Amino acid sequence: MTDQATDKTSNAMWGGRFAAGPDAIMEAINASIGYDQRLYAQDIRGSRAHAAMLAHQGIITDNDAQAIREGLLTVLSEIEAGNFPFSAALEDIHMNVEARLKTLIGEPAGRLHTARSRNDQVATDFRLWVRDQCDAAIASLTALIEALLAQAEAGADWVMPGFTHLQTAQPVTWGHHMMAYVEMIARDRSRFIDARNRMNESPLGAAALAGTGFNIDRQMTAEALGFDRPMANSLDAVSDRDFALEFLSASSICAVHLSRLAEELVIWSSAQFRFVAMSDKWSTGSSIMPQKRNPDAAELIRAKIGRILGSTVALFTIMKGLPLAYSKDMQEDKEQVFDAADNLMLSLAAMTGMISDLTVNTDKLAAAASSGFSTATDLADWLVREAGLPFRDAHHVTGTLVAMAEDKGCDLPDLSLEEMQSVHGSITSAIFEVLGVHNSVASRQSYGGTAPSQVREQIARWKALLG
Repeated sequence: MTDQATDKTSNAMWGGRFAAGPDAIMEAINASIGYDQRLYAQDIRGSRAHAAMLAHQGIITDNDAQAIREGLLTVLSEIEAGNFPFSAALEDIHMNVEARLKTLIGEPAGRLHTARSRNDQVATDFRLWVRDQCDAAIASLTALIEALLAQAEAGADWVMPGFTHLQTAQPVTWGHHMMAYVEMIARDRSRFIDARNRMNESPLGAAALAGTGFNIDRQMTAEALGFDRPMANSLDAVSDRDFALEFLSASSICAVHLSRLAEELVIWSSAQFRFVAMSDKWSTGSSIMPQKRNPDAAELIRAKIGRILGSTVALFTIMKGLPLAYSKDMQEDKEQVFDAADNLMLSLAAMTGMISDLTVNTDKLAAAASSGFSTATDLADWLVREAGLPFRDAHHVTGTLVAMAEDKGCDLPDLSLEEMQSVHGSITSAIFEVLGVHNSVASRQSYGGTAPSQVREQIARWKALLG
């Protein structure tokens, strides 16, 4: 097709409003087909539902509806086979599909757009696409939770240092640490579930902004597309992008969690820690230093929050201050969501792979767990519980004993009973029962604590919730 012929086709689709086609700059800024062609499956699905409804309501004939249905299936197969002639002159996926449909079936194609506008059409297509991405995110997050549960179950008894300020604080178990991420990722999963439920209303039938005078059945098209109900206000239906903002917001929070876990994997796999080893699948070498194994996958996941949050801020900024109903600004909504979705799904897949393949160095974990006076709080708790000291006094006594051990270059359990009693006479040999890291973690029996029995209860609870 020549440029002149393409312009004529484009103008014909516009109903002859313009005498000449837009110049190249206008065409370039106005066209979205370069990215919104990703909506082809949703666009064709929506059009098929719309055509079936029009026929059911007697607005178009059954023969026309059948021709439209078969033509749309042909268009779908052409796109999926990579044989579809996308044209920037036709601006977007909707006009490209409709123009090709007209070539294939002729006059009936012109009846497809009855009682519909591109405004409700794009709102429907985009909502369907984002809903599909929510489903994909929920499935991917479930897989990551299962990988974390497997790690937690394997290491419910493995002791490791718990940190605050990246300084050794108290001993915990590997299983407890993994379960912290289960809780985080499960909240992400619930956010996508909530967002999906909220977005599951159909804009189709809102037309340009005011609804339509045709006797359409919006409930029929909503049900055909898997929506719970039609949207109740036509102005809101064509101008709402909350569903995309919610998807991006949930994606950003999820990316923050993935970034935190990725950072721990980077630290733990370093030569200074050696808590874990990542498989060769998720590591790369250095071009000059043969000894290096770089955690590139984890580092890239750590960085993805920048792109995803950037997309979130971009769409919030686009939507800010827009008057009702549709404005062309809203054409800028899709690239942000597409990019965020792509990067989130890639990050989830990579993180699930890394967690599944992770090798844990339990000896290094145990050695680190007992360093840095990690059982000092257990000593203070013992003084409160067994010797009756107020906690602030117990805290002072414990601090004095830590300073003594530091001067001697040993850990708390290595101090003699006599040395401890020189600080406070109420200390007995029973103190040594709480100073070992295994005893410490076993004593943390409060709900949600690090005791292996508590960890196993939480693992069982999550397995039951996931079915």
